[in-house]
Formats: sequence, structure tokens, C-alpha cells
Amino acid sequence: MIIIPAIELQKGRCVSLYRGRLDEPQIWHVDPVNTARGWAQAGAQMLHVTDFDAVQGKPDDNRDLVTSIIRQAKMPVQLGGGIQTMDGIRRWIDAGAARIVLSSAAVHKPDLVKEAALTWPDRIVLAVDVFQGKVMAGGWRTQSAFDPEPFIRNFANDPLAAVIVTDIDSAIEDADASLSLITKLAAETNAPVIARGTVRGLDDISRLKYVPHVAGTIVSRTLFDKTLSLSEALAVAATVPEEIAPFV
Repeated sequence: MIIIPAIELQKGRCVSLYRGRLDEPQIWHVDPVNTARGWAQAGAQMLHVTDFDAVQGKPDDNRDLVTSIIRQAKMPVQLGGGIQTMDGIRRWIDAGAARIVLSSAAVHKPDLVKEAALTWPDRIVLAVDVFQGKVMAGGWRTQSAFDPEPFIRNFANDPLAAVIVTDIDSAIEDADASLSLITKLAAETNAPVIARGTVRGLDDISRLKYVPHVAGTIVSRTLFDKTLSLSEALAVAATVPEEIAPFV
């Protein structure tokens, strides 16, 4: 299982959001490019970047910074945030992004996800944010009418690189990470699943390793506030899980 550290950008700064509130960011006073380099040196195999300004319809505000991160991170970059068109996907792939994450676009333009996955096989990532049993859009701000299971099944035959599943209930309540949603939804797709919003410590990583089809997890806030050490997280993730004895 891989650990994917995440940089979330707003106004050129590394931030974390509380309950998805774009107007109340927690600001981390670190350089985004240097942070990415440091994580690569620590052994991270991939970086996840979310551009919150692009989510709000300002795709150019962080464009130069995101381009610098892609070019200087020394590892593949998985990019999401406000990407809604084939041209937008193409521009970032041409700029060097290894993967493009589509979230709200999957809710409003499912055919875009399918077309993009066929055009760039294994480079498109479907992000499914779930709150109170429904798929969310607009950076956790808008609840759709979709239940997550059939929503994911709609893309089951598309050549996706991965499916990110975010358990917003767990993320915003600051409760013990629940694996029930991740386990259930991982069974609905043929693509590798990346869990998000369920890791607050090393024990959560250890538990995730036993969930079938879960290939990795995205971590952000816990790295910035030093709750979690990236080197320790990578070591736990690399350990081969013990076999589970069958019940007699």
C-alpha cells in the first residue's frame, strides 16, 4: 500500500480546510515546492495536489505554482481541483501531471470521465466524496442525489487509474476512522482504491492494509501538524500484512 502526501493550495499557500470551508483555511507557513521535495526525499512515490482556487472558478491563480510543483517535486503528481473539460485535462497532462482527478465533473459530466479515461487510460482518477450516504460535489459543499455504490459502478468498466473514496463523515467529525464505507465501496470498482479522510495515525494505516482493493491512502493535515511522521507511515505501509486465520 502506498502513502500519498497531499498539498492543498489556496492563494499560493499550503492550507487545510475545516469541514470543507474555503473561507476558513488553516494556513501552513511552508513553501509548497520545498515541501513536495522534502516528501520525495523521505521516500514518497506520488504527490496529490488540490487547487482550491480552481475549485472556486479561478484556475489561473495557482497555475504557475502548480506547474513548478509538477516540475520540481521529483515524483509523479496527481492533480485535482476545478478541472471540468477535456481541454483542461489535456493542458495539465501536457504540463507534466501524471494523473488528473475528477470529482465534481463526475457528478455533473459523467461522460467527460468516460471520454477522458478512454483518451488517457490509467491517468484519470475518479474522486468520490461521501457525506451522510450521498456523493458530494463542489468541494464538499453540494450534496447530489447519487448513492455512492451505483455511482461508482457507473464507471466500473472505464480504464481509470484509481478511485479516491473520501469518508467526509469521518473526516469532519474527528472520530475514529471507520473502514466500513471504504470496504463497501472498494468492492464496487475494478480500479485500485485510494482512501482519504480515514488516517489520523499509524494504526489507521495498519487497518487499511487489510481492506481488499485498497492500494493507498492520501494524508495531508496530519503531516503538516506533525501528528504523523511520513517516514514512519511509509514504513508501516510497506510492511506485508500477516495472513488472517480462517474461522473454524
